[in-house]
Amino acid sequence: MGPHGRLARVSEQRSEADQVHADAYELLVTGWLTLPEAAELLGVGANRIRQLVNDRQLLAVRRGDNNALMIPADFVQDGKVLKGLPGVLTLLKDARYADDEALRWLYTDDDLPGSPVQALIENRGTEVKRRAQALGF
Repeated sequence: MGPHGRLARVSEQRSEADQVHADAYELLVTGWLTLPEAAELLGVGANRIRQLVNDRQLLAVRRGDNNALMIPADFVQDGKVLKGLPGVLTLLKDARYADDEALRWLYTDDDLPGSPVQALIENRGTEVKRRAQALGF
């Protein structure tokens, strides 16, 4: 049953494996934005924010009791998509990383120092892209 006493659609159901993945990134990501919140910060409409997610300019995952799509707050900086993030997401997709795997990779400390997201925030994207590119080989 879904959260409102009705049968959940398949897309609303979360498998045990999905829950394990969700728990893993819940510990890594400290702040989240709903799609409407992200749209407001970026100064775009609801349709545009969904298009950014579909085009992999942003990464959104389902979380919470209502299984809503949410974006890590770090992905929006100064009213823009985090510089370098779309390119890194493309490289991770090319390396066959699923969204949850990409999210974990972005937030896992590496020898950068810090996580790839932190390096992108600090404008050290070249090294992040190089490492993401190496994942495909």
